[in-house]
Amino acid sequence: MYCDLKKMYWWPGMKREICEFVAKCLICQQVKAEHQVPTGLLQPVMIPEWKWEHVTMDFVSGLPVTPKKKDSIWVIVDRLTKSAHFIPVRTDFSLDKLAELYVSEIVRLHGVPTSIISDRDPRFTSRFWNKLQEALGTKLKFSTAFHPQTDGQSERVIQILEDMLRCCILEFSGSWERYLPLAEFAYNNSYQASIKMAPFEALYGRKCRTPLYWSELSESKLVGVDLIRETKEKVQIILESLKAASDRQKSYADLKRRDIEFNVGDHVFLKVSPWKKVLRFGRKGKLSPRFIGPYEIIERIGPVAYRLALPPELEKIHNVFHVSMLRRYRSDPSHVIPHTEIELQSDMTYSEEPVKVLAREVKELRNKRVPLVKVLWHRHGLEEATWETEESMRSQYPNLFSGNKFRGRNF
Repeated sequence: MYCDLKKMYWWPGMKREICEFVAKCLICQQVKAEHQVPTGLLQPVMIPEWKWEHVTMDFVSGLPVTPKKKDSIWVIVDRLTKSAHFIPVRTDFSLDKLAELYVSEIVRLHGVPTSIISDRDPRFTSRFWNKLQEALGTKLKFSTAFHPQTDGQSERVIQILEDMLRCCILEFSGSWERYLPLAEFAYNNSYQASIKMAPFEALYGRKCRTPLYWSELSESKLVGVDLIRETKEKVQIILESLKAASDRQKSYADLKRRDIEFNVGDHVFLKVSPWKKVLRFGRKGKLSPRFIGPYEIIERIGPVAYRLALPPELEKIHNVFHVSMLRRYRSDPSHVIPHTEIELQSDMTYSEEPVKVLAREVKELRNKRVPLVKVLWHRHGLEEATWETEESMRSQYPNLFSGNKFRGRNF
C-alpha cells in the first residue's frame, strides 16, 4: 500500500500511519501468518536440592517379548544424581502391580520422592495413580505440549538405554531382559557431563569398584566428619554443575525464541490450527481463520501463560494458554466483531462426522489398486464431498457402511 500511494501522495509520517492502518485491519489480524520466531522463552525445571527427592519416569514400550513375557521397561531417574533404575514390565500390567513394583524398587531403596515428572501416559494420569501419590505425599508434574522438555531427562536416559541394549543384542544375542541389570550398572557407572561425575559416585559419595578402579575401604573412609563434609561438597558441586548446564541449554534455546508480555486487561486473538477433515467457522481446511477472538486477559499464570475470559460456547476449553498461542489485538473503533457459535474440542479442534457414501472408484497405481469412496461431510449447515480411501474410512467410521446404499456391492 505504501509503494502504491507514495507515487501519487505524500504527507508527514506517511509510512508510519500506513503501517498502523494495515496492522489494525481486523481480517488481517485473524488470517495472516506470523513470520517470526516463536514467542515464550524456555522455562527450565527446578534443580533438586537432595538425592532422590525429585524423580522423572517413563516407559519404553514395543520391545521384543522375553521368555518371562516382558515387553516394556519402566525407567525411573533421579534428577539430581542422574542415577536410574530399569524395571522390566509388561504393557498390560495393572496399576496395582505397577504400584507394588514402585514401592519395592524405589520407595524401599530411596524413600518417598517429593515430586514425579512424567508425560501424560494414561497410567500416570489415572485416578488410582493420583490417589496413591497423594497418599504418599508426592506431587505429580506432567509435561505439556508447549514445554516438552519437562521430562527430557527420562527421554535422554531412554535413548542411552536403547543404544546399550542394541549393542548387547548385536554382540551377544539373546534376550534384552538378561542384559538389563548390566545396562543399569554400566549407565550408573558412566561419566555424566552435567554433574561432572558418574551417577554412582554422586549417589554414594565414592567411585564404584570396577576392574578399572580398585579402592580399599577402611574405617576412616566410612565414618567421621570427613565423610559428611565430602558428601556436602559433592552435592554442592553437582548443584553448581547442573545450574551451569541448565543456563547453557536455556541460552541456546532462547536464541530461536522471543520474549513477549501481555498485561491483565489486554485483548488477544487465540490461535487455532487447521487439520484435514476438520471444519471451523463454516470453512474447511486451509481456508479457515488462524485466530479467533479477541478475548480479554484476566490473569497471568507464570512467566509464559495467561488466563483468558472465554465466551460460554468455549466453556469446555481450559482457559489457560501458552503465550505462543496468543496474538496481540490492535483495536480500532471501526471494528465490528460478529458473534459466532463455536464448538471446539479440548485440543482446540472441531470434529465432523460423515453423512453417507456417494460414490466409489478404484485408483490404479503401479503395483496396487486403492479403493476410494466419495464421502459427504456435514457440519453447521455446510455440506462438502471429498474422496477418501475406503480402508481408512472403514477403520474410523465402521457404522458408515452398515446401512449404506452400496451395501452388498463390495462395501
